[in-house]
Amino acid sequence: MKVCVEVAQPRHVDAALKAGIDMVWIGARTTANPFQVQELADCLRGVNIPVAVKNPTQPDLALWSGACERLSGAGVRQLSAVHRGFTVHGQKKYRNVPLWQIPIDFRTEHPEIPLLNDPSHITGKRDMVPDVAQMALDLGFDGLMVEVHPTPELAWTDAAQQVTPKRFFDIIKGLESKIQGNGKGREGLSTLRAEIDMIDEGLVDLLVRRMGISEEIGRYKKTHGMTILQIARWNQILEQSKSAGSEQGLSTGFVEEVFKAIHQASIAAQQKVSRDKN
Repeated sequence: MKVCVEVAQPRHVDAALKAGIDMVWIGARTTANPFQVQELADCLRGVNIPVAVKNPTQPDLALWSGACERLSGAGVRQLSAVHRGFTVHGQKKYRNVPLWQIPIDFRTEHPEIPLLNDPSHITGKRDMVPDVAQMALDLGFDGLMVEVHPTPELAWTDAAQQVTPKRFFDIIKGLESKIQGNGKGREGLSTLRAEIDMIDEGLVDLLVRRMGISEEIGRYKKTHGMTILQIARWNQILEQSKSAGSEQGLSTGFVEEVFKAIHQASIAAQQKVSRDKN
């Protein structure tokens, strides 16, 4: 059985190599530090073992790409990237929000680097692992990195996201069945639909966050005796949005219709807060 461990400092690399470890990975918090990544790259120079790089904790494609480029520049040839999600304030569904567009953009920039998905760290909940794993495969990821433990409740860390070996094999079997049955891959209608699903999920998350901020604004206006409708502010938002959409090929009528619907919902949220006696 091959063994892989995380390394964050040069001494970790030295210890792993002395122990004959087969593969190492660089964690999300380390990837976020270019100076630390460079130290690891220098230590791995001339070493012919696989190295995986997890995305940084913050949604920053440049940091992720830069880490891989530093390792590649040091001569690491067996390089792979691991998508484990990103820290986004205010969201509750995931432990680390997938933000699927970032790994998609990473693949566009680095088509030669195998791209894996870590549904365990994205979800933080074992029951959600299969759905995220399937989404990753639908989007053409090359593999998965799943946390497995014989007795998850006794795990020292991340117990809630780990699955038993039996459950792991069941998940993998189910994913293989779906792929063979539907012919899903990187190309075609299935991939396009998966991308639409990913974008729609992101839109809903953003709308939830926006409504939460609208409620906070409603409380501020109530406390300071301000009217809910601030017409100058609304006109500014609408014109800026129409202009930004037009620059990227969207119909101004379409943008206006969407933002008017959002504005109406925002007003309703602020009205609800205004009527709240508490």
